[in-house]
Amino acid sequence: MSEPSKVAYQVMWTRLISVVEEQAQALVRTAFSPSVREAGDLSAGVYDAEGQMLAQAVTGTPGHVNAMADAVGHFIRRIGRQAMFPGDVYLTNDPWEGTGHKHDITVVTPVFRNGALIGFFACTAHVTDIGGRGFGADANDVHEEGLHLPIMKFAERGKVDRTLLQIIRGNVREPDQLVGDIHALATCNEIGQRRLLEMMEEFALPDLAGVSKFILTNSRKATLERINALTPGTAEGHMRIDGYATPIDLHVNLSIEADRILCDWTGTSGVDPKGINVPMVYTKAYACYALKCAIAPEIPNNAASLAPFEVTAPEGTIVNAPFPAPVALRHVIGHMVPDTVFDALDKLLPDTVPAEGAGCLCNFMLSLRPAPWATNARRAEVLTFNSGGSGARPTLDGMSATAFPSGVMTMPVEATEQAGPVIIWRKELRPDSGGAGQYRGGLGQFMVVGAREGHMFDFSAMLDRVDHPARGRRGGEAGGATVIARSDGAAMRGKGRQSVPEGQRVEMEFPGGGGYGTPSMRDPAQVRRDLALGYITPDHAARHYGMPAEEAAQIMKRAQDGEVF
Repeated sequence: MSEPSKVAYQVMWTRLISVVEEQAQALVRTAFSPSVREAGDLSAGVYDAEGQMLAQAVTGTPGHVNAMADAVGHFIRRIGRQAMFPGDVYLTNDPWEGTGHKHDITVVTPVFRNGALIGFFACTAHVTDIGGRGFGADANDVHEEGLHLPIMKFAERGKVDRTLLQIIRGNVREPDQLVGDIHALATCNEIGQRRLLEMMEEFALPDLAGVSKFILTNSRKATLERINALTPGTAEGHMRIDGYATPIDLHVNLSIEADRILCDWTGTSGVDPKGINVPMVYTKAYACYALKCAIAPEIPNNAASLAPFEVTAPEGTIVNAPFPAPVALRHVIGHMVPDTVFDALDKLLPDTVPAEGAGCLCNFMLSLRPAPWATNARRAEVLTFNSGGSGARPTLDGMSATAFPSGVMTMPVEATEQAGPVIIWRKELRPDSGGAGQYRGGLGQFMVVGAREGHMFDFSAMLDRVDHPARGRRGGEAGGATVIARSDGAAMRGKGRQSVPEGQRVEMEFPGGGGYGTPSMRDPAQVRRDLALGYITPDHAARHYGMPAEEAAQIMKRAQDGEVF
């Protein structure tokens, strides 16, 4: 049989991307956890027989899929090819061999054709509960953060390990939800496998070797062309963020060289006593994502297009935390990695990268329980995903209430309230929170949350930017800082589990993105539009853009009266 043409291979490559997207959408439709169904906190990918990622789904997060790119190699090593059979399904939530913390379950399924192992499908989803202290930053080591599932077989030759399921059920707060999610992960891999085998039958492919070589060779070539077109150079980036009890400093040294970009995190703060540490696999995922966004955004993500981005960090830094460091909230630090990389990259590639944004997701978790006097109340664990504003771009305003770099969706109020006895009293954009500039930073949000009558709850905060708001770039101003307090005025911390008495609410102001360029350069028409839309107040327009206060007030009044701007 003759070798397929380049056109045929390109069709197969596109087909593989559609296969893994169908795989991801199947997971969205069948998952039990709202964070997967509503926020898309997942990833899906297909790999060749050597464990090299060939294609990833569009749906999903960089932290999952770029970390998962390395995971299949660990599965091959741990399980052993000789112990892999048709009908097998493997899983793990190992933070160092999966995607960085125990709340992510990674499931890998081997694919066989005519009795030969020809590839793998893998997927990851964030689960609401994995036992232990619950999702939060308060653990002192990883053992407190929940049930550990080493790389092992969930099913062998189509038969599910019932003993494993019993162990899982006996160690988590939402057993039906978690077991349902694992079955959803296994099922979406099965759907991907089915579509792949149909494609191979259509193109008469005995294995994936040919298409794998085509994808990886062309991806590497295209990525290297982009890197080698850049001017070589070295620059440093730095960011200070809140941390848990003390601030964290992220330092990166970025070097553009022939055929590669080096990203070294020497000088970064050490491992933290609490659960905000980051395994290296997650740091690598988001550092590569930042570089790829800036340098080669349209080249599909796979093993070869990621390979020229080399990421290193001394062991014992917060971005290369060794076992058994607590890592549950590794995203709070990990989501700040791209903006730190951009701080360095801006010095090498001016007018390319955005200002700093909110960075980490504005997540929180409620552990609800009946009040002592209540008779018709229930326990529940409710996790909700929310977003601050992204940083302004070199030619555009930042995006409001949009997750960058994670890319997950903000969960609807209705979905959150359906998941447990929770009431979202307020959720709206936060005026004046976008940093002023020639291009304005994206807005954060106001949010007020409480429990239904008869319930008390513990509130696990996962916030940052309280003391270190997003910085502007090229003369742009900082975005609004995070604010959190109880409705009775009692102060609350940006991170950690905190008790909220029955009848009280938690009031939050999520951070805005930094501005880009000096505010005096902003188009006055855009200032008037921001006023009319309620994105800024008259006082903000006067203080930051020099608009006379009386004129600003008139514009806002005319907008309220229905005039279109």
